[in-house]
Amino acid sequence: MSKLYIAFLSLIASTLIISSCTSNQESIPDVYIDPVAALYDASLKPFYHGVASGDPLPDRVIIWTRVTPEKMMSSIPVEWEIAETPQFTSIYKSDTLSAKADHDYTVKIDVDGLQPDHVYYYRFKALNGTSIVGRTKTTPIDSRDSLQFAVVSCSNWEWGYFNAYENMSKRPVLDAVLHLGDYIYEYAVGRYGDTTIGRFNLPEHEIVTLQDYRTRYSQYRTDIGSRKVHQQHPFITIWDDHEVANNSYVEGAQNHQPEEGDYEARKKAAKQAYYEWLPIRESKELYREVSFGPLADLFMLDERLAGRTKPVDSLNDPNYHAVDRSMLGQEQLTWFENGLSSSRATWKLIGNQVIFSDIDLSQVLPRMPRNLDSWDGYPAEKNFIKEHIVNNRIRDVLFLTGDTHASWAFEVATDVANTYNPTTSQGAFAIEFGTPSISAANSNERNPTEEVKKSEIKLMETNPHIKYTNNRDHGYMILTLTPAQAQADWYYVETLRKQGSSEQLAKSFSVARGTTKLNEVN
Repeated sequence: MSKLYIAFLSLIASTLIISSCTSNQESIPDVYIDPVAALYDASLKPFYHGVASGDPLPDRVIIWTRVTPEKMMSSIPVEWEIAETPQFTSIYKSDTLSAKADHDYTVKIDVDGLQPDHVYYYRFKALNGTSIVGRTKTTPIDSRDSLQFAVVSCSNWEWGYFNAYENMSKRPVLDAVLHLGDYIYEYAVGRYGDTTIGRFNLPEHEIVTLQDYRTRYSQYRTDIGSRKVHQQHPFITIWDDHEVANNSYVEGAQNHQPEEGDYEARKKAAKQAYYEWLPIRESKELYREVSFGPLADLFMLDERLAGRTKPVDSLNDPNYHAVDRSMLGQEQLTWFENGLSSSRATWKLIGNQVIFSDIDLSQVLPRMPRNLDSWDGYPAEKNFIKEHIVNNRIRDVLFLTGDTHASWAFEVATDVANTYNPTTSQGAFAIEFGTPSISAANSNERNPTEEVKKSEIKLMETNPHIKYTNNRDHGYMILTLTPAQAQADWYYVETLRKQGSSEQLAKSFSVARGTTKLNEVN
């Protein structure tokens, strides 16, 4: 164990706080250790985690904060205000509620009565302190000349600073940040990360209990980039696997072992912490549709916990093509297909955790010719969706994908060798754009960069429907929609190893409405 880490743990231990129990607080422990206190910026007290907003609709939006008390309390009065100017010269709406210990002192308000396609500012007051001012935006009802989204995934504390988030925060208000999963990672210290930069997971063990998950979210939300991006833009989020455990599905996960207890209890704890710490509207299912007026409909899919069956171990598994193996589950699949069919929006956006397009990996990973954790591992259901899109002549479908820690641009096709023409794009039925990781490891964190570049070239040669891939750089994607085209721009940060980084626009592709042909934009 390094001296730096020992010093870090000593600093955490020094945050022991003892409170006196009163008769009406018997369920509140009299000793409280806040393991994240060493990371707090004292100037933000008691709103160390900033503010956030999410799940915008035409007339409402979720606003969020967390109040951190100096001693354990059963509840804390919190005042919130929302206004049309950052100076709050005229308060549009306000009220008071309680931050409660049984919700980890997080508060969420579903503010209604708002105007569509409108920017608002909000703040909170509690314990003689005032939060930073947040900025948010409702969705449009009427036609827009353009929409702009940031698309992100895979932020890992130990792999580096969330500089891509900080750069995104400097942009004019976006219509939404689409977070496609792996908001946190569940691993113990040093199991998946680069601790030489001095960032160590809290708690130090793999997270399993409700308090473990709460602590990990609290830690992640102290990152300056995370705090700033949530302050400036509304988020629409979906979980992937690491919000519970690696390669999770309904009944288990690759990274859940019997000695870690009951999986259902772990999953319940993970879901509760997710709902507490993210600005999301709670409902029976996490998958949902959001309309952005005539220009776009967004379908956020849940490809982990709603209906995913256990993945097979190899392509030789006799159940590989079985029709009852599912990524979405029948209820969600029916909802999704009905939504695509009924959508009258120009662009149909699909918030998609794992790659939908076929990828032949045999030339770069001979022992894993297909990624069985992606849609390639569920060929029957993938084909159902393809047939639904093709048979119903549903145009202008854009899959927006996270998970892989790489950038992608696909002309979506199956049976590439026999039915797809890479010159004309005939045989393609949709477009897929993949966003890089915010900080989780790329291939060149563990392999020489030149080798990674060669594997990218070989992968594109083997898969001609892949028009772009980059498995070396971290950052985010900006998606801009107009009535005539959709354009994806990939922005990469220079470094993760220190706080703050410049960025560069590295690649851009567009697709014209009514086509499935990608065009590089110079």
